Amino acid sequence: MNGFNFLDMLKKGNKKVIGAWAFYDWANSVYPLVITTAVFPLFYGMITGGKDATVTFLGTDWNNTVLYTYSLSFSFLIVAFISPILSSIADYMGNKKRFMQFFCFLGSFSVMSLYFFDSIDKLWVGLTFSVLASIGFWGSLVFYNAYLTEIAHPDEHDSISAKGFIHGYIGSVILLVFILTMIMFPNWYGFIDHALAEGEAPPVKVFQYAFVLVGIWWIGFAQYTFYHLPSNSFKRKPEKDFIFKGFRELKKVFKEIKQHPTIYIFLWSFFLISAGIQTIIILAAKFGADELGLPTMNLIITILLIQLVAIVGATLFSRISKKIGNIKTLKITIVIWIVVCFSAYMLPGESPNVDTYFYALGGLLGLVLGATQTLARSTYSKLIPEETYDNVTYFSFYDVTEKLAIVLGTLSFGLAMSITKSMRTSVLVLAIFFFLGLVVISFMKQTKYVK
Repeated sequence: MNGFNFLDMLKKGNKKVIGAWAFYDWANSVYPLVITTAVFPLFYGMITGGKDATVTFLGTDWNNTVLYTYSLSFSFLIVAFISPILSSIADYMGNKKRFMQFFCFLGSFSVMSLYFFDSIDKLWVGLTFSVLASIGFWGSLVFYNAYLTEIAHPDEHDSISAKGFIHGYIGSVILLVFILTMIMFPNWYGFIDHALAEGEAPPVKVFQYAFVLVGIWWIGFAQYTFYHLPSNSFKRKPEKDFIFKGFRELKKVFKEIKQHPTIYIFLWSFFLISAGIQTIIILAAKFGADELGLPTMNLIITILLIQLVAIVGATLFSRISKKIGNIKTLKITIVIWIVVCFSAYMLPGESPNVDTYFYALGGLLGLVLGATQTLARSTYSKLIPEETYDNVTYFSFYDVTEKLAIVLGTLSFGLAMSITKSMRTSVLVLAIFFFLGLVVISFMKQTKYVK
């Protein structure tokens, strides 16, 4: 069943539909937290030999971290290429829920397939399914984000966008805490018959079961969202040549964006800051493990701290934006991101208190993590012309911008690391992206809904 038919006719602001939309963040946010940020990067490092290990892939020797960053860059490049095509088709046909479901299934089952990545001999399994999971997650968000303009009024976008992110942080933290108990106390669950000794690496099986849990959580809770979201809000009927009309629609929206300087400038700024934000999210755990030598437990605890603070940050900055406006609030968060980058560069890896410093840095990062993401999404939704029916295609540009930014960010990070042999230099490169994003957004003019 695809949901109640009468929901397709509901006006904007329906609480049940909005709640179901926000609940998808609860379902899918376990992927970026557990897979992208917390568990899989650490597991990948453990399987491939740790810091500065060399692995062979496709007949070439690679630094294991550089190979990981390049594989993620490849996945984002694919999403950037296919999402405007698929979203323009979905915009024309009006069936974005079906596309969203496809990518959700692709992502969740790919995550579960990481169960089979248990040795260096199966490196191709880990890289292949991590790439497919990334495509599934980010591909589904193209269509998820596009629903915001259909289900809510512009003055509701900030609070509803924040609601989605907060759902995501809470849900993902719950599952990560459970996975953390599996890693710290595997004997509770029968994986091994004794508790881990100090410094002992958790068994591979613990991580494998964690991947399966993430996939089940994602696909399971997403069903509530799919049940309630409308299937075809504009009641369009596909025609035989809808693919070609989809391309024409994409071209038309691109011309429209160029005619709206405020949207155009915002997308450039969003591109630059996303290159920094998403790369930090992806590689924060690797930085802590390889550059600072922190134990797995400390890293996961820090990531949990980031998520909890992010809930507060998303709420706090959402309220601040109501008082001083989106643009000024975004500028504040960007400045804090620059401080985060320089603080990470200065962290003393040899200090006995480095874990405390890393916790403090994680708290600062968490404060702006959710705030920047939710404000960026809601700001862009307010900039989209109200009279348009091409919501998905407009948001495809938003998502393509973010994916290309991640390609640039991860490639720059990997390249800087391969040249300097240090992640610290790579972090400084990310600070440059934030600074340029701050400069560009300063040229934005106020609009009716964006101050």
